[in-house]
Amino acid sequence: MLIRKAADLTEADVTPYELYRERRHFIKAGVAATAALGFPWLAQAKLALGKVKPGRFSTDEEKTPYKDVTTYNNFYEFGTSKSDPAIRAGSLVTEPWTVSVGGQCDKPGSIGIEDILKGHALEERIYRLRCVEGWSMVIPWVGFPLADFIKRFQPNSKAKFVEFETLEDKQMMPGQRRRVLDWPYVEGLRMDEAMNPLAILAVGLYGEVLPNQNGAPIRLVVPWKYGFKSIKSIVKVTFRETQPVSSWEKAAPNEYGFYSNVNPNVDHPRWSQRRERRIGEFGKRKTLMFNGYEEQVASLYTGMDLKKYF
Repeated sequence: MLIRKAADLTEADVTPYELYRERRHFIKAGVAATAALGFPWLAQAKLALGKVKPGRFSTDEEKTPYKDVTTYNNFYEFGTSKSDPAIRAGSLVTEPWTVSVGGQCDKPGSIGIEDILKGHALEERIYRLRCVEGWSMVIPWVGFPLADFIKRFQPNSKAKFVEFETLEDKQMMPGQRRRVLDWPYVEGLRMDEAMNPLAILAVGLYGEVLPNQNGAPIRLVVPWKYGFKSIKSIVKVTFRETQPVSSWEKAAPNEYGFYSNVNPNVDHPRWSQRRERRIGEFGKRKTLMFNGYEEQVASLYTGMDLKKYF
């Protein structure tokens, strides 16, 4: 496999962190010099592209610091505390990693992460992330459109929904030893939602390989929905004719609906969703409809009662 995690590298394999983060230095260094140093595949891909530019729909808002993005997470497979994933996710082994794809499609099969990455041009998307608890971040993801991945497997006319499944491994994911949820974690999108250009599969953030605690090696990012819809560490994708039951919907259907769009007009049963706290800020700000992506996604829900289909 072509992606290596920081824990697998020796001091001779990497440049200083500041140099790694500075793209202009990469460009000047050149692809040949980089290959000799043994950079991870993601960094090599960025070098080959010259420079990954912000993709469509990227916000110009101030980005949340890398430290906060990687240490304040919901990833119940490693524990229910926000700090648990960063502390415990080192046990997750992401090499090798295979995603199986099946259901209502003409080309089902399994594909390794290295082949997924070879087949798609990467770009940076700076997206807002709004969590149902009321906090938010702005994260520079590196990935590619989910629609491009879907097209490779040619879903047929019966495919109305896409279901995603996270790895289930109680040894690597100690949080799964507790029945907080019915494991494995399952999420789903309607097909037109999945094909919307905002939805991406992310393999990195802040120009680096995706950390374990953020859903390595590949996760979904759906920026107009609450964060729990953006399922992490995906191992299975299934095209379905009927609507799948997502994990939080199954656990608490009165609190977590299938659609889970960011909608300040629909309160969570235990708190208001009208305001949010951006990580790093003291005060609260107004929550935007569809997390600020109303122009791109509102047409998906024309005629729907968004209080009923929450």
